[in-house]
Amino acid sequence: MAIRRKMISQIAEELLNRNGIQAPPVPVQKIAEAIELQVQKQELKGSDISGFIFRQGEKATIGVNSANAPVRQRFTIAHELGHYLIHTRGAGEVHVDRLFEIKFRDDLSSQGTDADEREANFFAAELLMPQQFIKADLEKVTQMDLEGGEILANLASRYEVSTQALLFRLSYLGYIKQ
Repeated sequence: MAIRRKMISQIAEELLNRNGIQAPPVPVQKIAEAIELQVQKQELKGSDISGFIFRQGEKATIGVNSANAPVRQRFTIAHELGHYLIHTRGAGEVHVDRLFEIKFRDDLSSQGTDADEREANFFAAELLMPQQFIKADLEKVTQMDLEGGEILANLASRYEVSTQALLFRLSYLGYIKQ
């Protein structure tokens, strides 16, 4: 099953516009709280759980493993927010996300059996690294050094995302070739 990129991009863009966000870093926790989602952080050392979303009626709670790096926590909040906005589930249902890595392609993704996770990852990237923000920042850069990585590190820091997430986004947007 193909992921619904256009719809997901529109939802992310609407959230950014509604919250008046015009530059990175995107305050993802504030966005979640603005639509009345609770964000609870708890340390789960040694656990492979990065986050979850628990729905109860119209209310929902996003749980985040605070033992993870701050950039991972931000991506997890955005990922779970994506599940909330894109994937309707029944009341009282919990969706748990184990630690996941952003992968360029693997056997599971090529089979299309994990569309919900791919959609939530795509939403997180669209929200945290909006195309128009990336484009504006890259217009200021004449050459990107992938070896030294100083530009990438600075951009990742500006967006408060991992370098890996930024590389995946830049590749998806066609700025770099993998």
